[in-house]
Amino acid sequence: MMTVSQIDAPANRVPEVTLDFWLIKLMAVTMGETAADYLAVNLGLGLTATSLLMTAVLVVVLVAQFAQRRYVPWAYWLAVVMISIVGTLVTDNLVDNFGVPLTVTTAVFTLALAATFLAWYRAEGTLSIHEVTTIRREAYYWLAILFTFALGTAAGDLMAERFGLGYLATGILFGMIILSLAAGYYLMGLDAVLGFWLAYIFTRPLGASFGDLLSQPPEYGGLGFGTIVTSAIFLAVIALIVGLMTLRAGRQATA
Repeated sequence: MMTVSQIDAPANRVPEVTLDFWLIKLMAVTMGETAADYLAVNLGLGLTATSLLMTAVLVVVLVAQFAQRRYVPWAYWLAVVMISIVGTLVTDNLVDNFGVPLTVTTAVFTLALAATFLAWYRAEGTLSIHEVTTIRREAYYWLAILFTFALGTAAGDLMAERFGLGYLATGILFGMIILSLAAGYYLMGLDAVLGFWLAYIFTRPLGASFGDLLSQPPEYGGLGFGTIVTSAIFLAVIALIVGLMTLRAGRQATA
């Protein structure tokens, strides 16, 4: 039974970190990579038009997310998918349209993310995702998420393309980093907040690398499934998991 203080306490606006969370987050970032490529290349919209369109959609989605006063699965994960696409496009625009080297974009987004965390901590005294209960904290949260996606895209492309590791080796590399973070948390007492944000950053290049591996043609080191098929598969999995989350949340609310 809930106490009066629990009932009056503001609800967290973001989900608990569970296996479902990491699974759908990985699917979302993978789809963000392939969907951005599909819109810009396959549909022929180009990076600029695709970026403007997706940014406008992201604004609408974030308005819907900020209107919630608690965690609502469909609103939250739709925002994650859209911010994943826009984060990818931000990096792609800087590299392809403005000629900024991947080494520079990786460094710039690292500094931008660090500055966001610093401002967040100074304003709120915590970076914990278990206490995202106000609009200001949620604004810091989504800004940090945007920079993690842009940074992850830059770092993944830097390793796979600039340093020539290829998509599979890059995916394996970042997968091993995430496993080491998990081991550090469970076995060596790694700080939970630090471990979460590091893992969140590195799942972006992990997902993007495997998205490119599946979608890119064999001559570019991929398996040739294409962006349409790859995006559709991951979108279907995301929709299924979010549907299950929504049903589960409904049962818990009526219990």
